[in-house]
Amino acid sequence: RESPAGSPGGGVGAGSSQEKPPPGGPSECGAAQGSCGGLLQQLVEEGRRIPESVAQTYSHLNIVGLVGSIDNDFCGTDMTIGTDSALHRIMEVIDAITTTAQSHQRTFVLEVMGRHCGYLALVSALASGADWLFIPESPPEDGWENFMCERLGETRSRGSRLNIIIIAEGAIDRHGKPITSTYVKDLVVQRLGFDTRVTVLGHVQRGGTPSAFDRVLSSKMGMEAVMALLEATPDTPACVVSLSGNQNVRLPLMECVQVTKDVQKAMDEKRFDEAIQLRGRSFETNWNIYKMLAHQKVSQEKSNFSVAILNVGAPAAGMNAAVRSAVRTGISQGHKVYIIHDGFEGLAKGQIHEVNWHDVAGWLGRGGSMLGTKRTLPKTCLEKIVENVRAYNIQALLVIGGFEAYEGVLQLVEARSQYEELCFVMCVIPATISNNVPGTDFSLGSDTAVNAAMESCDRIKQSASGTKRRVFIVETMGGYCGYLSTVTGIAVGADAAYVFEDPFTIHDLKANVEHLTDKMKTDIQRGLVLRNEKSHEHYTTEFLYNLYSSEGRGIFDCRTNVLGHLQQGGAPTPFDRNYGTKLGVKAMLWMSDKLRQSYRKGRVFANSADSACVIGLRKKTVAFSPVTELQKVTDFEHRMPQEQWWLDLRLMLKMLANYQISLTEYVPGKMEHVTRRTLSIEKGF
Repeated sequence: RESPAGSPGGGVGAGSSQEKPPPGGPSECGAAQGSCGGLLQQLVEEGRRIPESVAQTYSHLNIVGLVGSIDNDFCGTDMTIGTDSALHRIMEVIDAITTTAQSHQRTFVLEVMGRHCGYLALVSALASGADWLFIPESPPEDGWENFMCERLGETRSRGSRLNIIIIAEGAIDRHGKPITSTYVKDLVVQRLGFDTRVTVLGHVQRGGTPSAFDRVLSSKMGMEAVMALLEATPDTPACVVSLSGNQNVRLPLMECVQVTKDVQKAMDEKRFDEAIQLRGRSFETNWNIYKMLAHQKVSQEKSNFSVAILNVGAPAAGMNAAVRSAVRTGISQGHKVYIIHDGFEGLAKGQIHEVNWHDVAGWLGRGGSMLGTKRTLPKTCLEKIVENVRAYNIQALLVIGGFEAYEGVLQLVEARSQYEELCFVMCVIPATISNNVPGTDFSLGSDTAVNAAMESCDRIKQSASGTKRRVFIVETMGGYCGYLSTVTGIAVGADAAYVFEDPFTIHDLKANVEHLTDKMKTDIQRGLVLRNEKSHEHYTTEFLYNLYSSEGRGIFDCRTNVLGHLQQGGAPTPFDRNYGTKLGVKAMLWMSDKLRQSYRKGRVFANSADSACVIGLRKKTVAFSPVTELQKVTDFEHRMPQEQWWLDLRLMLKMLANYQISLTEYVPGKMEHVTRRTLSIEKGF
């Protein structure tokens, strides 16, 4: 696009295109900004109405790209804009199909998009527990028809009333021959006689309301792209804004394009293992986890270790996905796996049961906690807990829950000096809608909660379309942690979001009211203000309603909504299912390693700081943080970390609400490079 007058060197490559590519093709144009000056000089020489002065003013073109693709097929970024929303559409269909398939005892073949990339199919299969999966990056071995039918027959013989087969539209066999959904359906009908249906999702995956993750991701990337342009010089290479774990990074555009081309080249040359590696470590990990969890393999040897799993705190979406993957991973490692009902209280009362592979089938899409969960902390029943740990010979404990889970494990660690039985391996998987557990950027359930709050706010805003000049004040959950309010505010375009971590005064409230008063003079005559439930002791939701109603009298009227427990959501989002599954696997593998390391003289003895950790995504990677070290950076009075990464998002929230802000506090992404080594680093998503 041509730069507007008065802005030399302007132009955003993100989402823009040219009607006719310049000589040399688009890759040549993007490779170096110097070519822009050469093209302009050519137009001057050809007399195309471009004066020499204009050609010199616009002698270079800075390009920054944002990738929008539901296929997530661009190398260098963990997620492309649109992928999460597409996964939402797919999982909605799978959840609906699961209901009808179970009632009619049917097999369903689902064809999803992804002609050259199997990401959508892979994550959908991982998040739904599909029986079989076809992706173009890893064609099945010859004779797969027999293996697949045997697998389906096994699951049906165990009493399963549902079989799901997911196939990417570009699926092929080892010889490059397409595998179609119709062929798979006919195969199942002819060999097994199962009632089988085909569902081709098609372009429904591209439509619908964007998910909260996509709204926040695209907002962050858009702001980063503009900042990259403002900082660019004539020598700055064309770059693309990418997501690495939980961080924005800038990558050279042509490096990303080259690696993306290398993936297709590897597939064309039937180097399929290399193609999966080039997709990135996260893709490869997803593939390996799916293969491990989809079908039980006979463990080569028993480990003689006993591992227990329990949930603590309020129910959160994704808990069941984490329990399912942890149970199956533990069994595949040869461990004896126990599940404990009703948290630490259940452990004290002996509500402990051994579980097998098939006991957790169908748990992935279930909301809440199938194990039951309570807020009871260990110190209230420590002796009984120790008795049952001894009785069941529990050598490792996986605790899935919110701040109580972290606090509970910390209490068990502190009691090790008093009870030798507590010198075992412990791990916490953070799971709470409040996202207030130290040691992680994201807790299980927070994505589902943000989507639930976002959908409610979307409806609230829509209700104002027939009534002009109205302001809604919406109260969200989260305790003292303002994550829900802030991220939901970005996702729904809120005018303000009041949180405890960002103190506000009556002067701030006055400025917000004046801002809304000015807004009512524009075409958008409605407002939305979010308030975290414990953002201020005195400035309650009722106080804000009275203040806004009084100050806005004659200009706008007010309404309040308290979202309450609907924020806990129903079925988990694809993000929480996938994230919970990965955390469950990684936590169990980590505990297995720790068990082997701490096994001495016929028993497990683990009392070092790194034997009790919180697992979570921290910036770019999934990490394990000892609970005793996290104690130093935790605000126990307000039940949250002392430093919150998402506070940086509040600058963007205010900017998008059209407030005058200073960008001096903005932390820009760093320029990095895309190589096979960087692709091999495992990211959080």
